[in-house]
Amino acid sequence: MDKALRILHTSDWHLGKTIGGHRRWDEQEQFIEEIALLARDEGVHLVLLAGDVFDTENPPARAEELYFDALSRLAVDGRQVVVIAGNHDQPERLAAPAPLAVRQGVHILGRPGDVLPPGPGVLESGPSYLVLEGPGWPCPAVILALPYPSEARLGELLTPSLEEAVERQAAYSRRVAAFLKQLAGSCRPGAVNLAVSHLYMYGGQISDSERTLSLGGAYSVDPGAFPREVQYVALGHLHRPQEVVGAPVPCRYSGSPLAYSFSEAGQAKGVVLVEAFPGRPVHFREITLNSGRPLVRWRATGGYEEVLAWCRAGRDERAWIDLEVHAAAPLTREQVEQLREMRPGIIDIRTVLPEQEGEVAGTPDVGALPLDELFKLFYRQQTGGGEPPTDLVRIFLELLEPAAEERGDEVEAG
Repeated sequence: MDKALRILHTSDWHLGKTIGGHRRWDEQEQFIEEIALLARDEGVHLVLLAGDVFDTENPPARAEELYFDALSRLAVDGRQVVVIAGNHDQPERLAAPAPLAVRQGVHILGRPGDVLPPGPGVLESGPSYLVLEGPGWPCPAVILALPYPSEARLGELLTPSLEEAVERQAAYSRRVAAFLKQLAGSCRPGAVNLAVSHLYMYGGQISDSERTLSLGGAYSVDPGAFPREVQYVALGHLHRPQEVVGAPVPCRYSGSPLAYSFSEAGQAKGVVLVEAFPGRPVHFREITLNSGRPLVRWRATGGYEEVLAWCRAGRDERAWIDLEVHAAAPLTREQVEQLREMRPGIIDIRTVLPEQEGEVAGTPDVGALPLDELFKLFYRQQTGGGEPPTDLVRIFLELLEPAAEERGDEVEAG
């Protein structure tokens, strides 16, 4: 067999997401167009969309229109598309059109254990797995599909007691590993065997403004959880493209197709193209996308006039801008309005006064701190330099975990 099965891995579209109240429909239309053309030009047989299709569980109609348009453009000429739910997606809503979608070569799973309806190209399906083929495919593909596995979605309630936090972490990871091991029995020697999931793998690099609410790693998964029978693991959840270190097989986050917070400024965004043969190591490469407006940070130490000069010179004309102005006095309402009129892409404006200069210079990069360190920083500020007791830090982390159990969100450290 000299023809590879070609797979395109993407995730974290977050359709409907805004920045500073600004909708990003045009940018999202652009990356959908770019991905569809890329799939065509690269002769892709299979697309894996690894969760967080939408930004909210109740997305606006325009977001759903974009989603369905994307599916109709991707599932053509025998190409199949597999979509799983992420923590931002409402599982039942995402999977509701599955009986119709399967007829078009689109396969949607909302929860762990979902069984796809039969349809063209589906050789076999069962709880959280499917075997696909298509016209012109060199071989079938087995996909082990694990949508976002919250504890509730896995159907397991683990004890919330403080003393057993470490065991809860281990139990969750073991539960995921056992589920995947069970799914591995569906792998076939004459097929390309793949896995797609939406979860946080222990050690994954989070963007500076992102923070897992699964505190202390309680809802992270050991990189060794994925079975060796699969040849490639397509992950969603982290917006920074990266490989999972320590996994027994190639395991990657494709990252989001757009930068969705200023902590992601300067990050290359893209998809992963995988070439695979049965029983052989895969070849993959990251392909950078060019869609969307850049996110930049301006730090104007020369004050308001310096910002005016930048705007008049057309600096970063297409960008969304996070602006910090160093000035002798707060900007007036008229000055703020003038800046926003000259450059509508300015999202945030912060004024740093002379008496605040030392504070700003001496403040740690909170976006780079884990939540326990943020709490310690807050405690020191409130107590004049005191260190919080270890038990107090642990209790603080424990109190925040109920929110993580439900969504497993990544949030911005403000």
